[in-house]
Amino acid sequence: MWIALAWLMLALIHTPPALATFLPALRRRMYGVDAGPALDVILAHRGVLFLAVAVVCAYAAYAPEARRAASLVAALSVLGFLALYALARFPNGPLRSIAVADAIAVVPLVGVTADAWRVSI
Repeated sequence: MWIALAWLMLALIHTPPALATFLPALRRRMYGVDAGPALDVILAHRGVLFLAVAVVCAYAAYAPEARRAASLVAALSVLGFLALYALARFPNGPLRSIAVADAIAVVPLVGVTADAWRVSI
């Protein structure tokens, strides 16, 4: 039961950037940029990719056979952003909120990954 809840938590964490696909004002608030046409497309596409991550995590909550692949997708999303944020020397501003959310996501990510790959913690 807790594994399914952890997967749903990961899906929930990825939902705001997924919603940014459809809400330009949310994109501006989340990323702190006034985008032009090209950057709007890139950020909306980023939202679509987050929608994919959220859907995969929600699916993994109910489909154990999907959990290994889903753990890889979620890990790339969460750990990838945290690594890039660190390489950028932890900038202030809206990206810090994303980093905090991803840092929180590490906890359920470790649990679901351990469960998916049958690793003892």
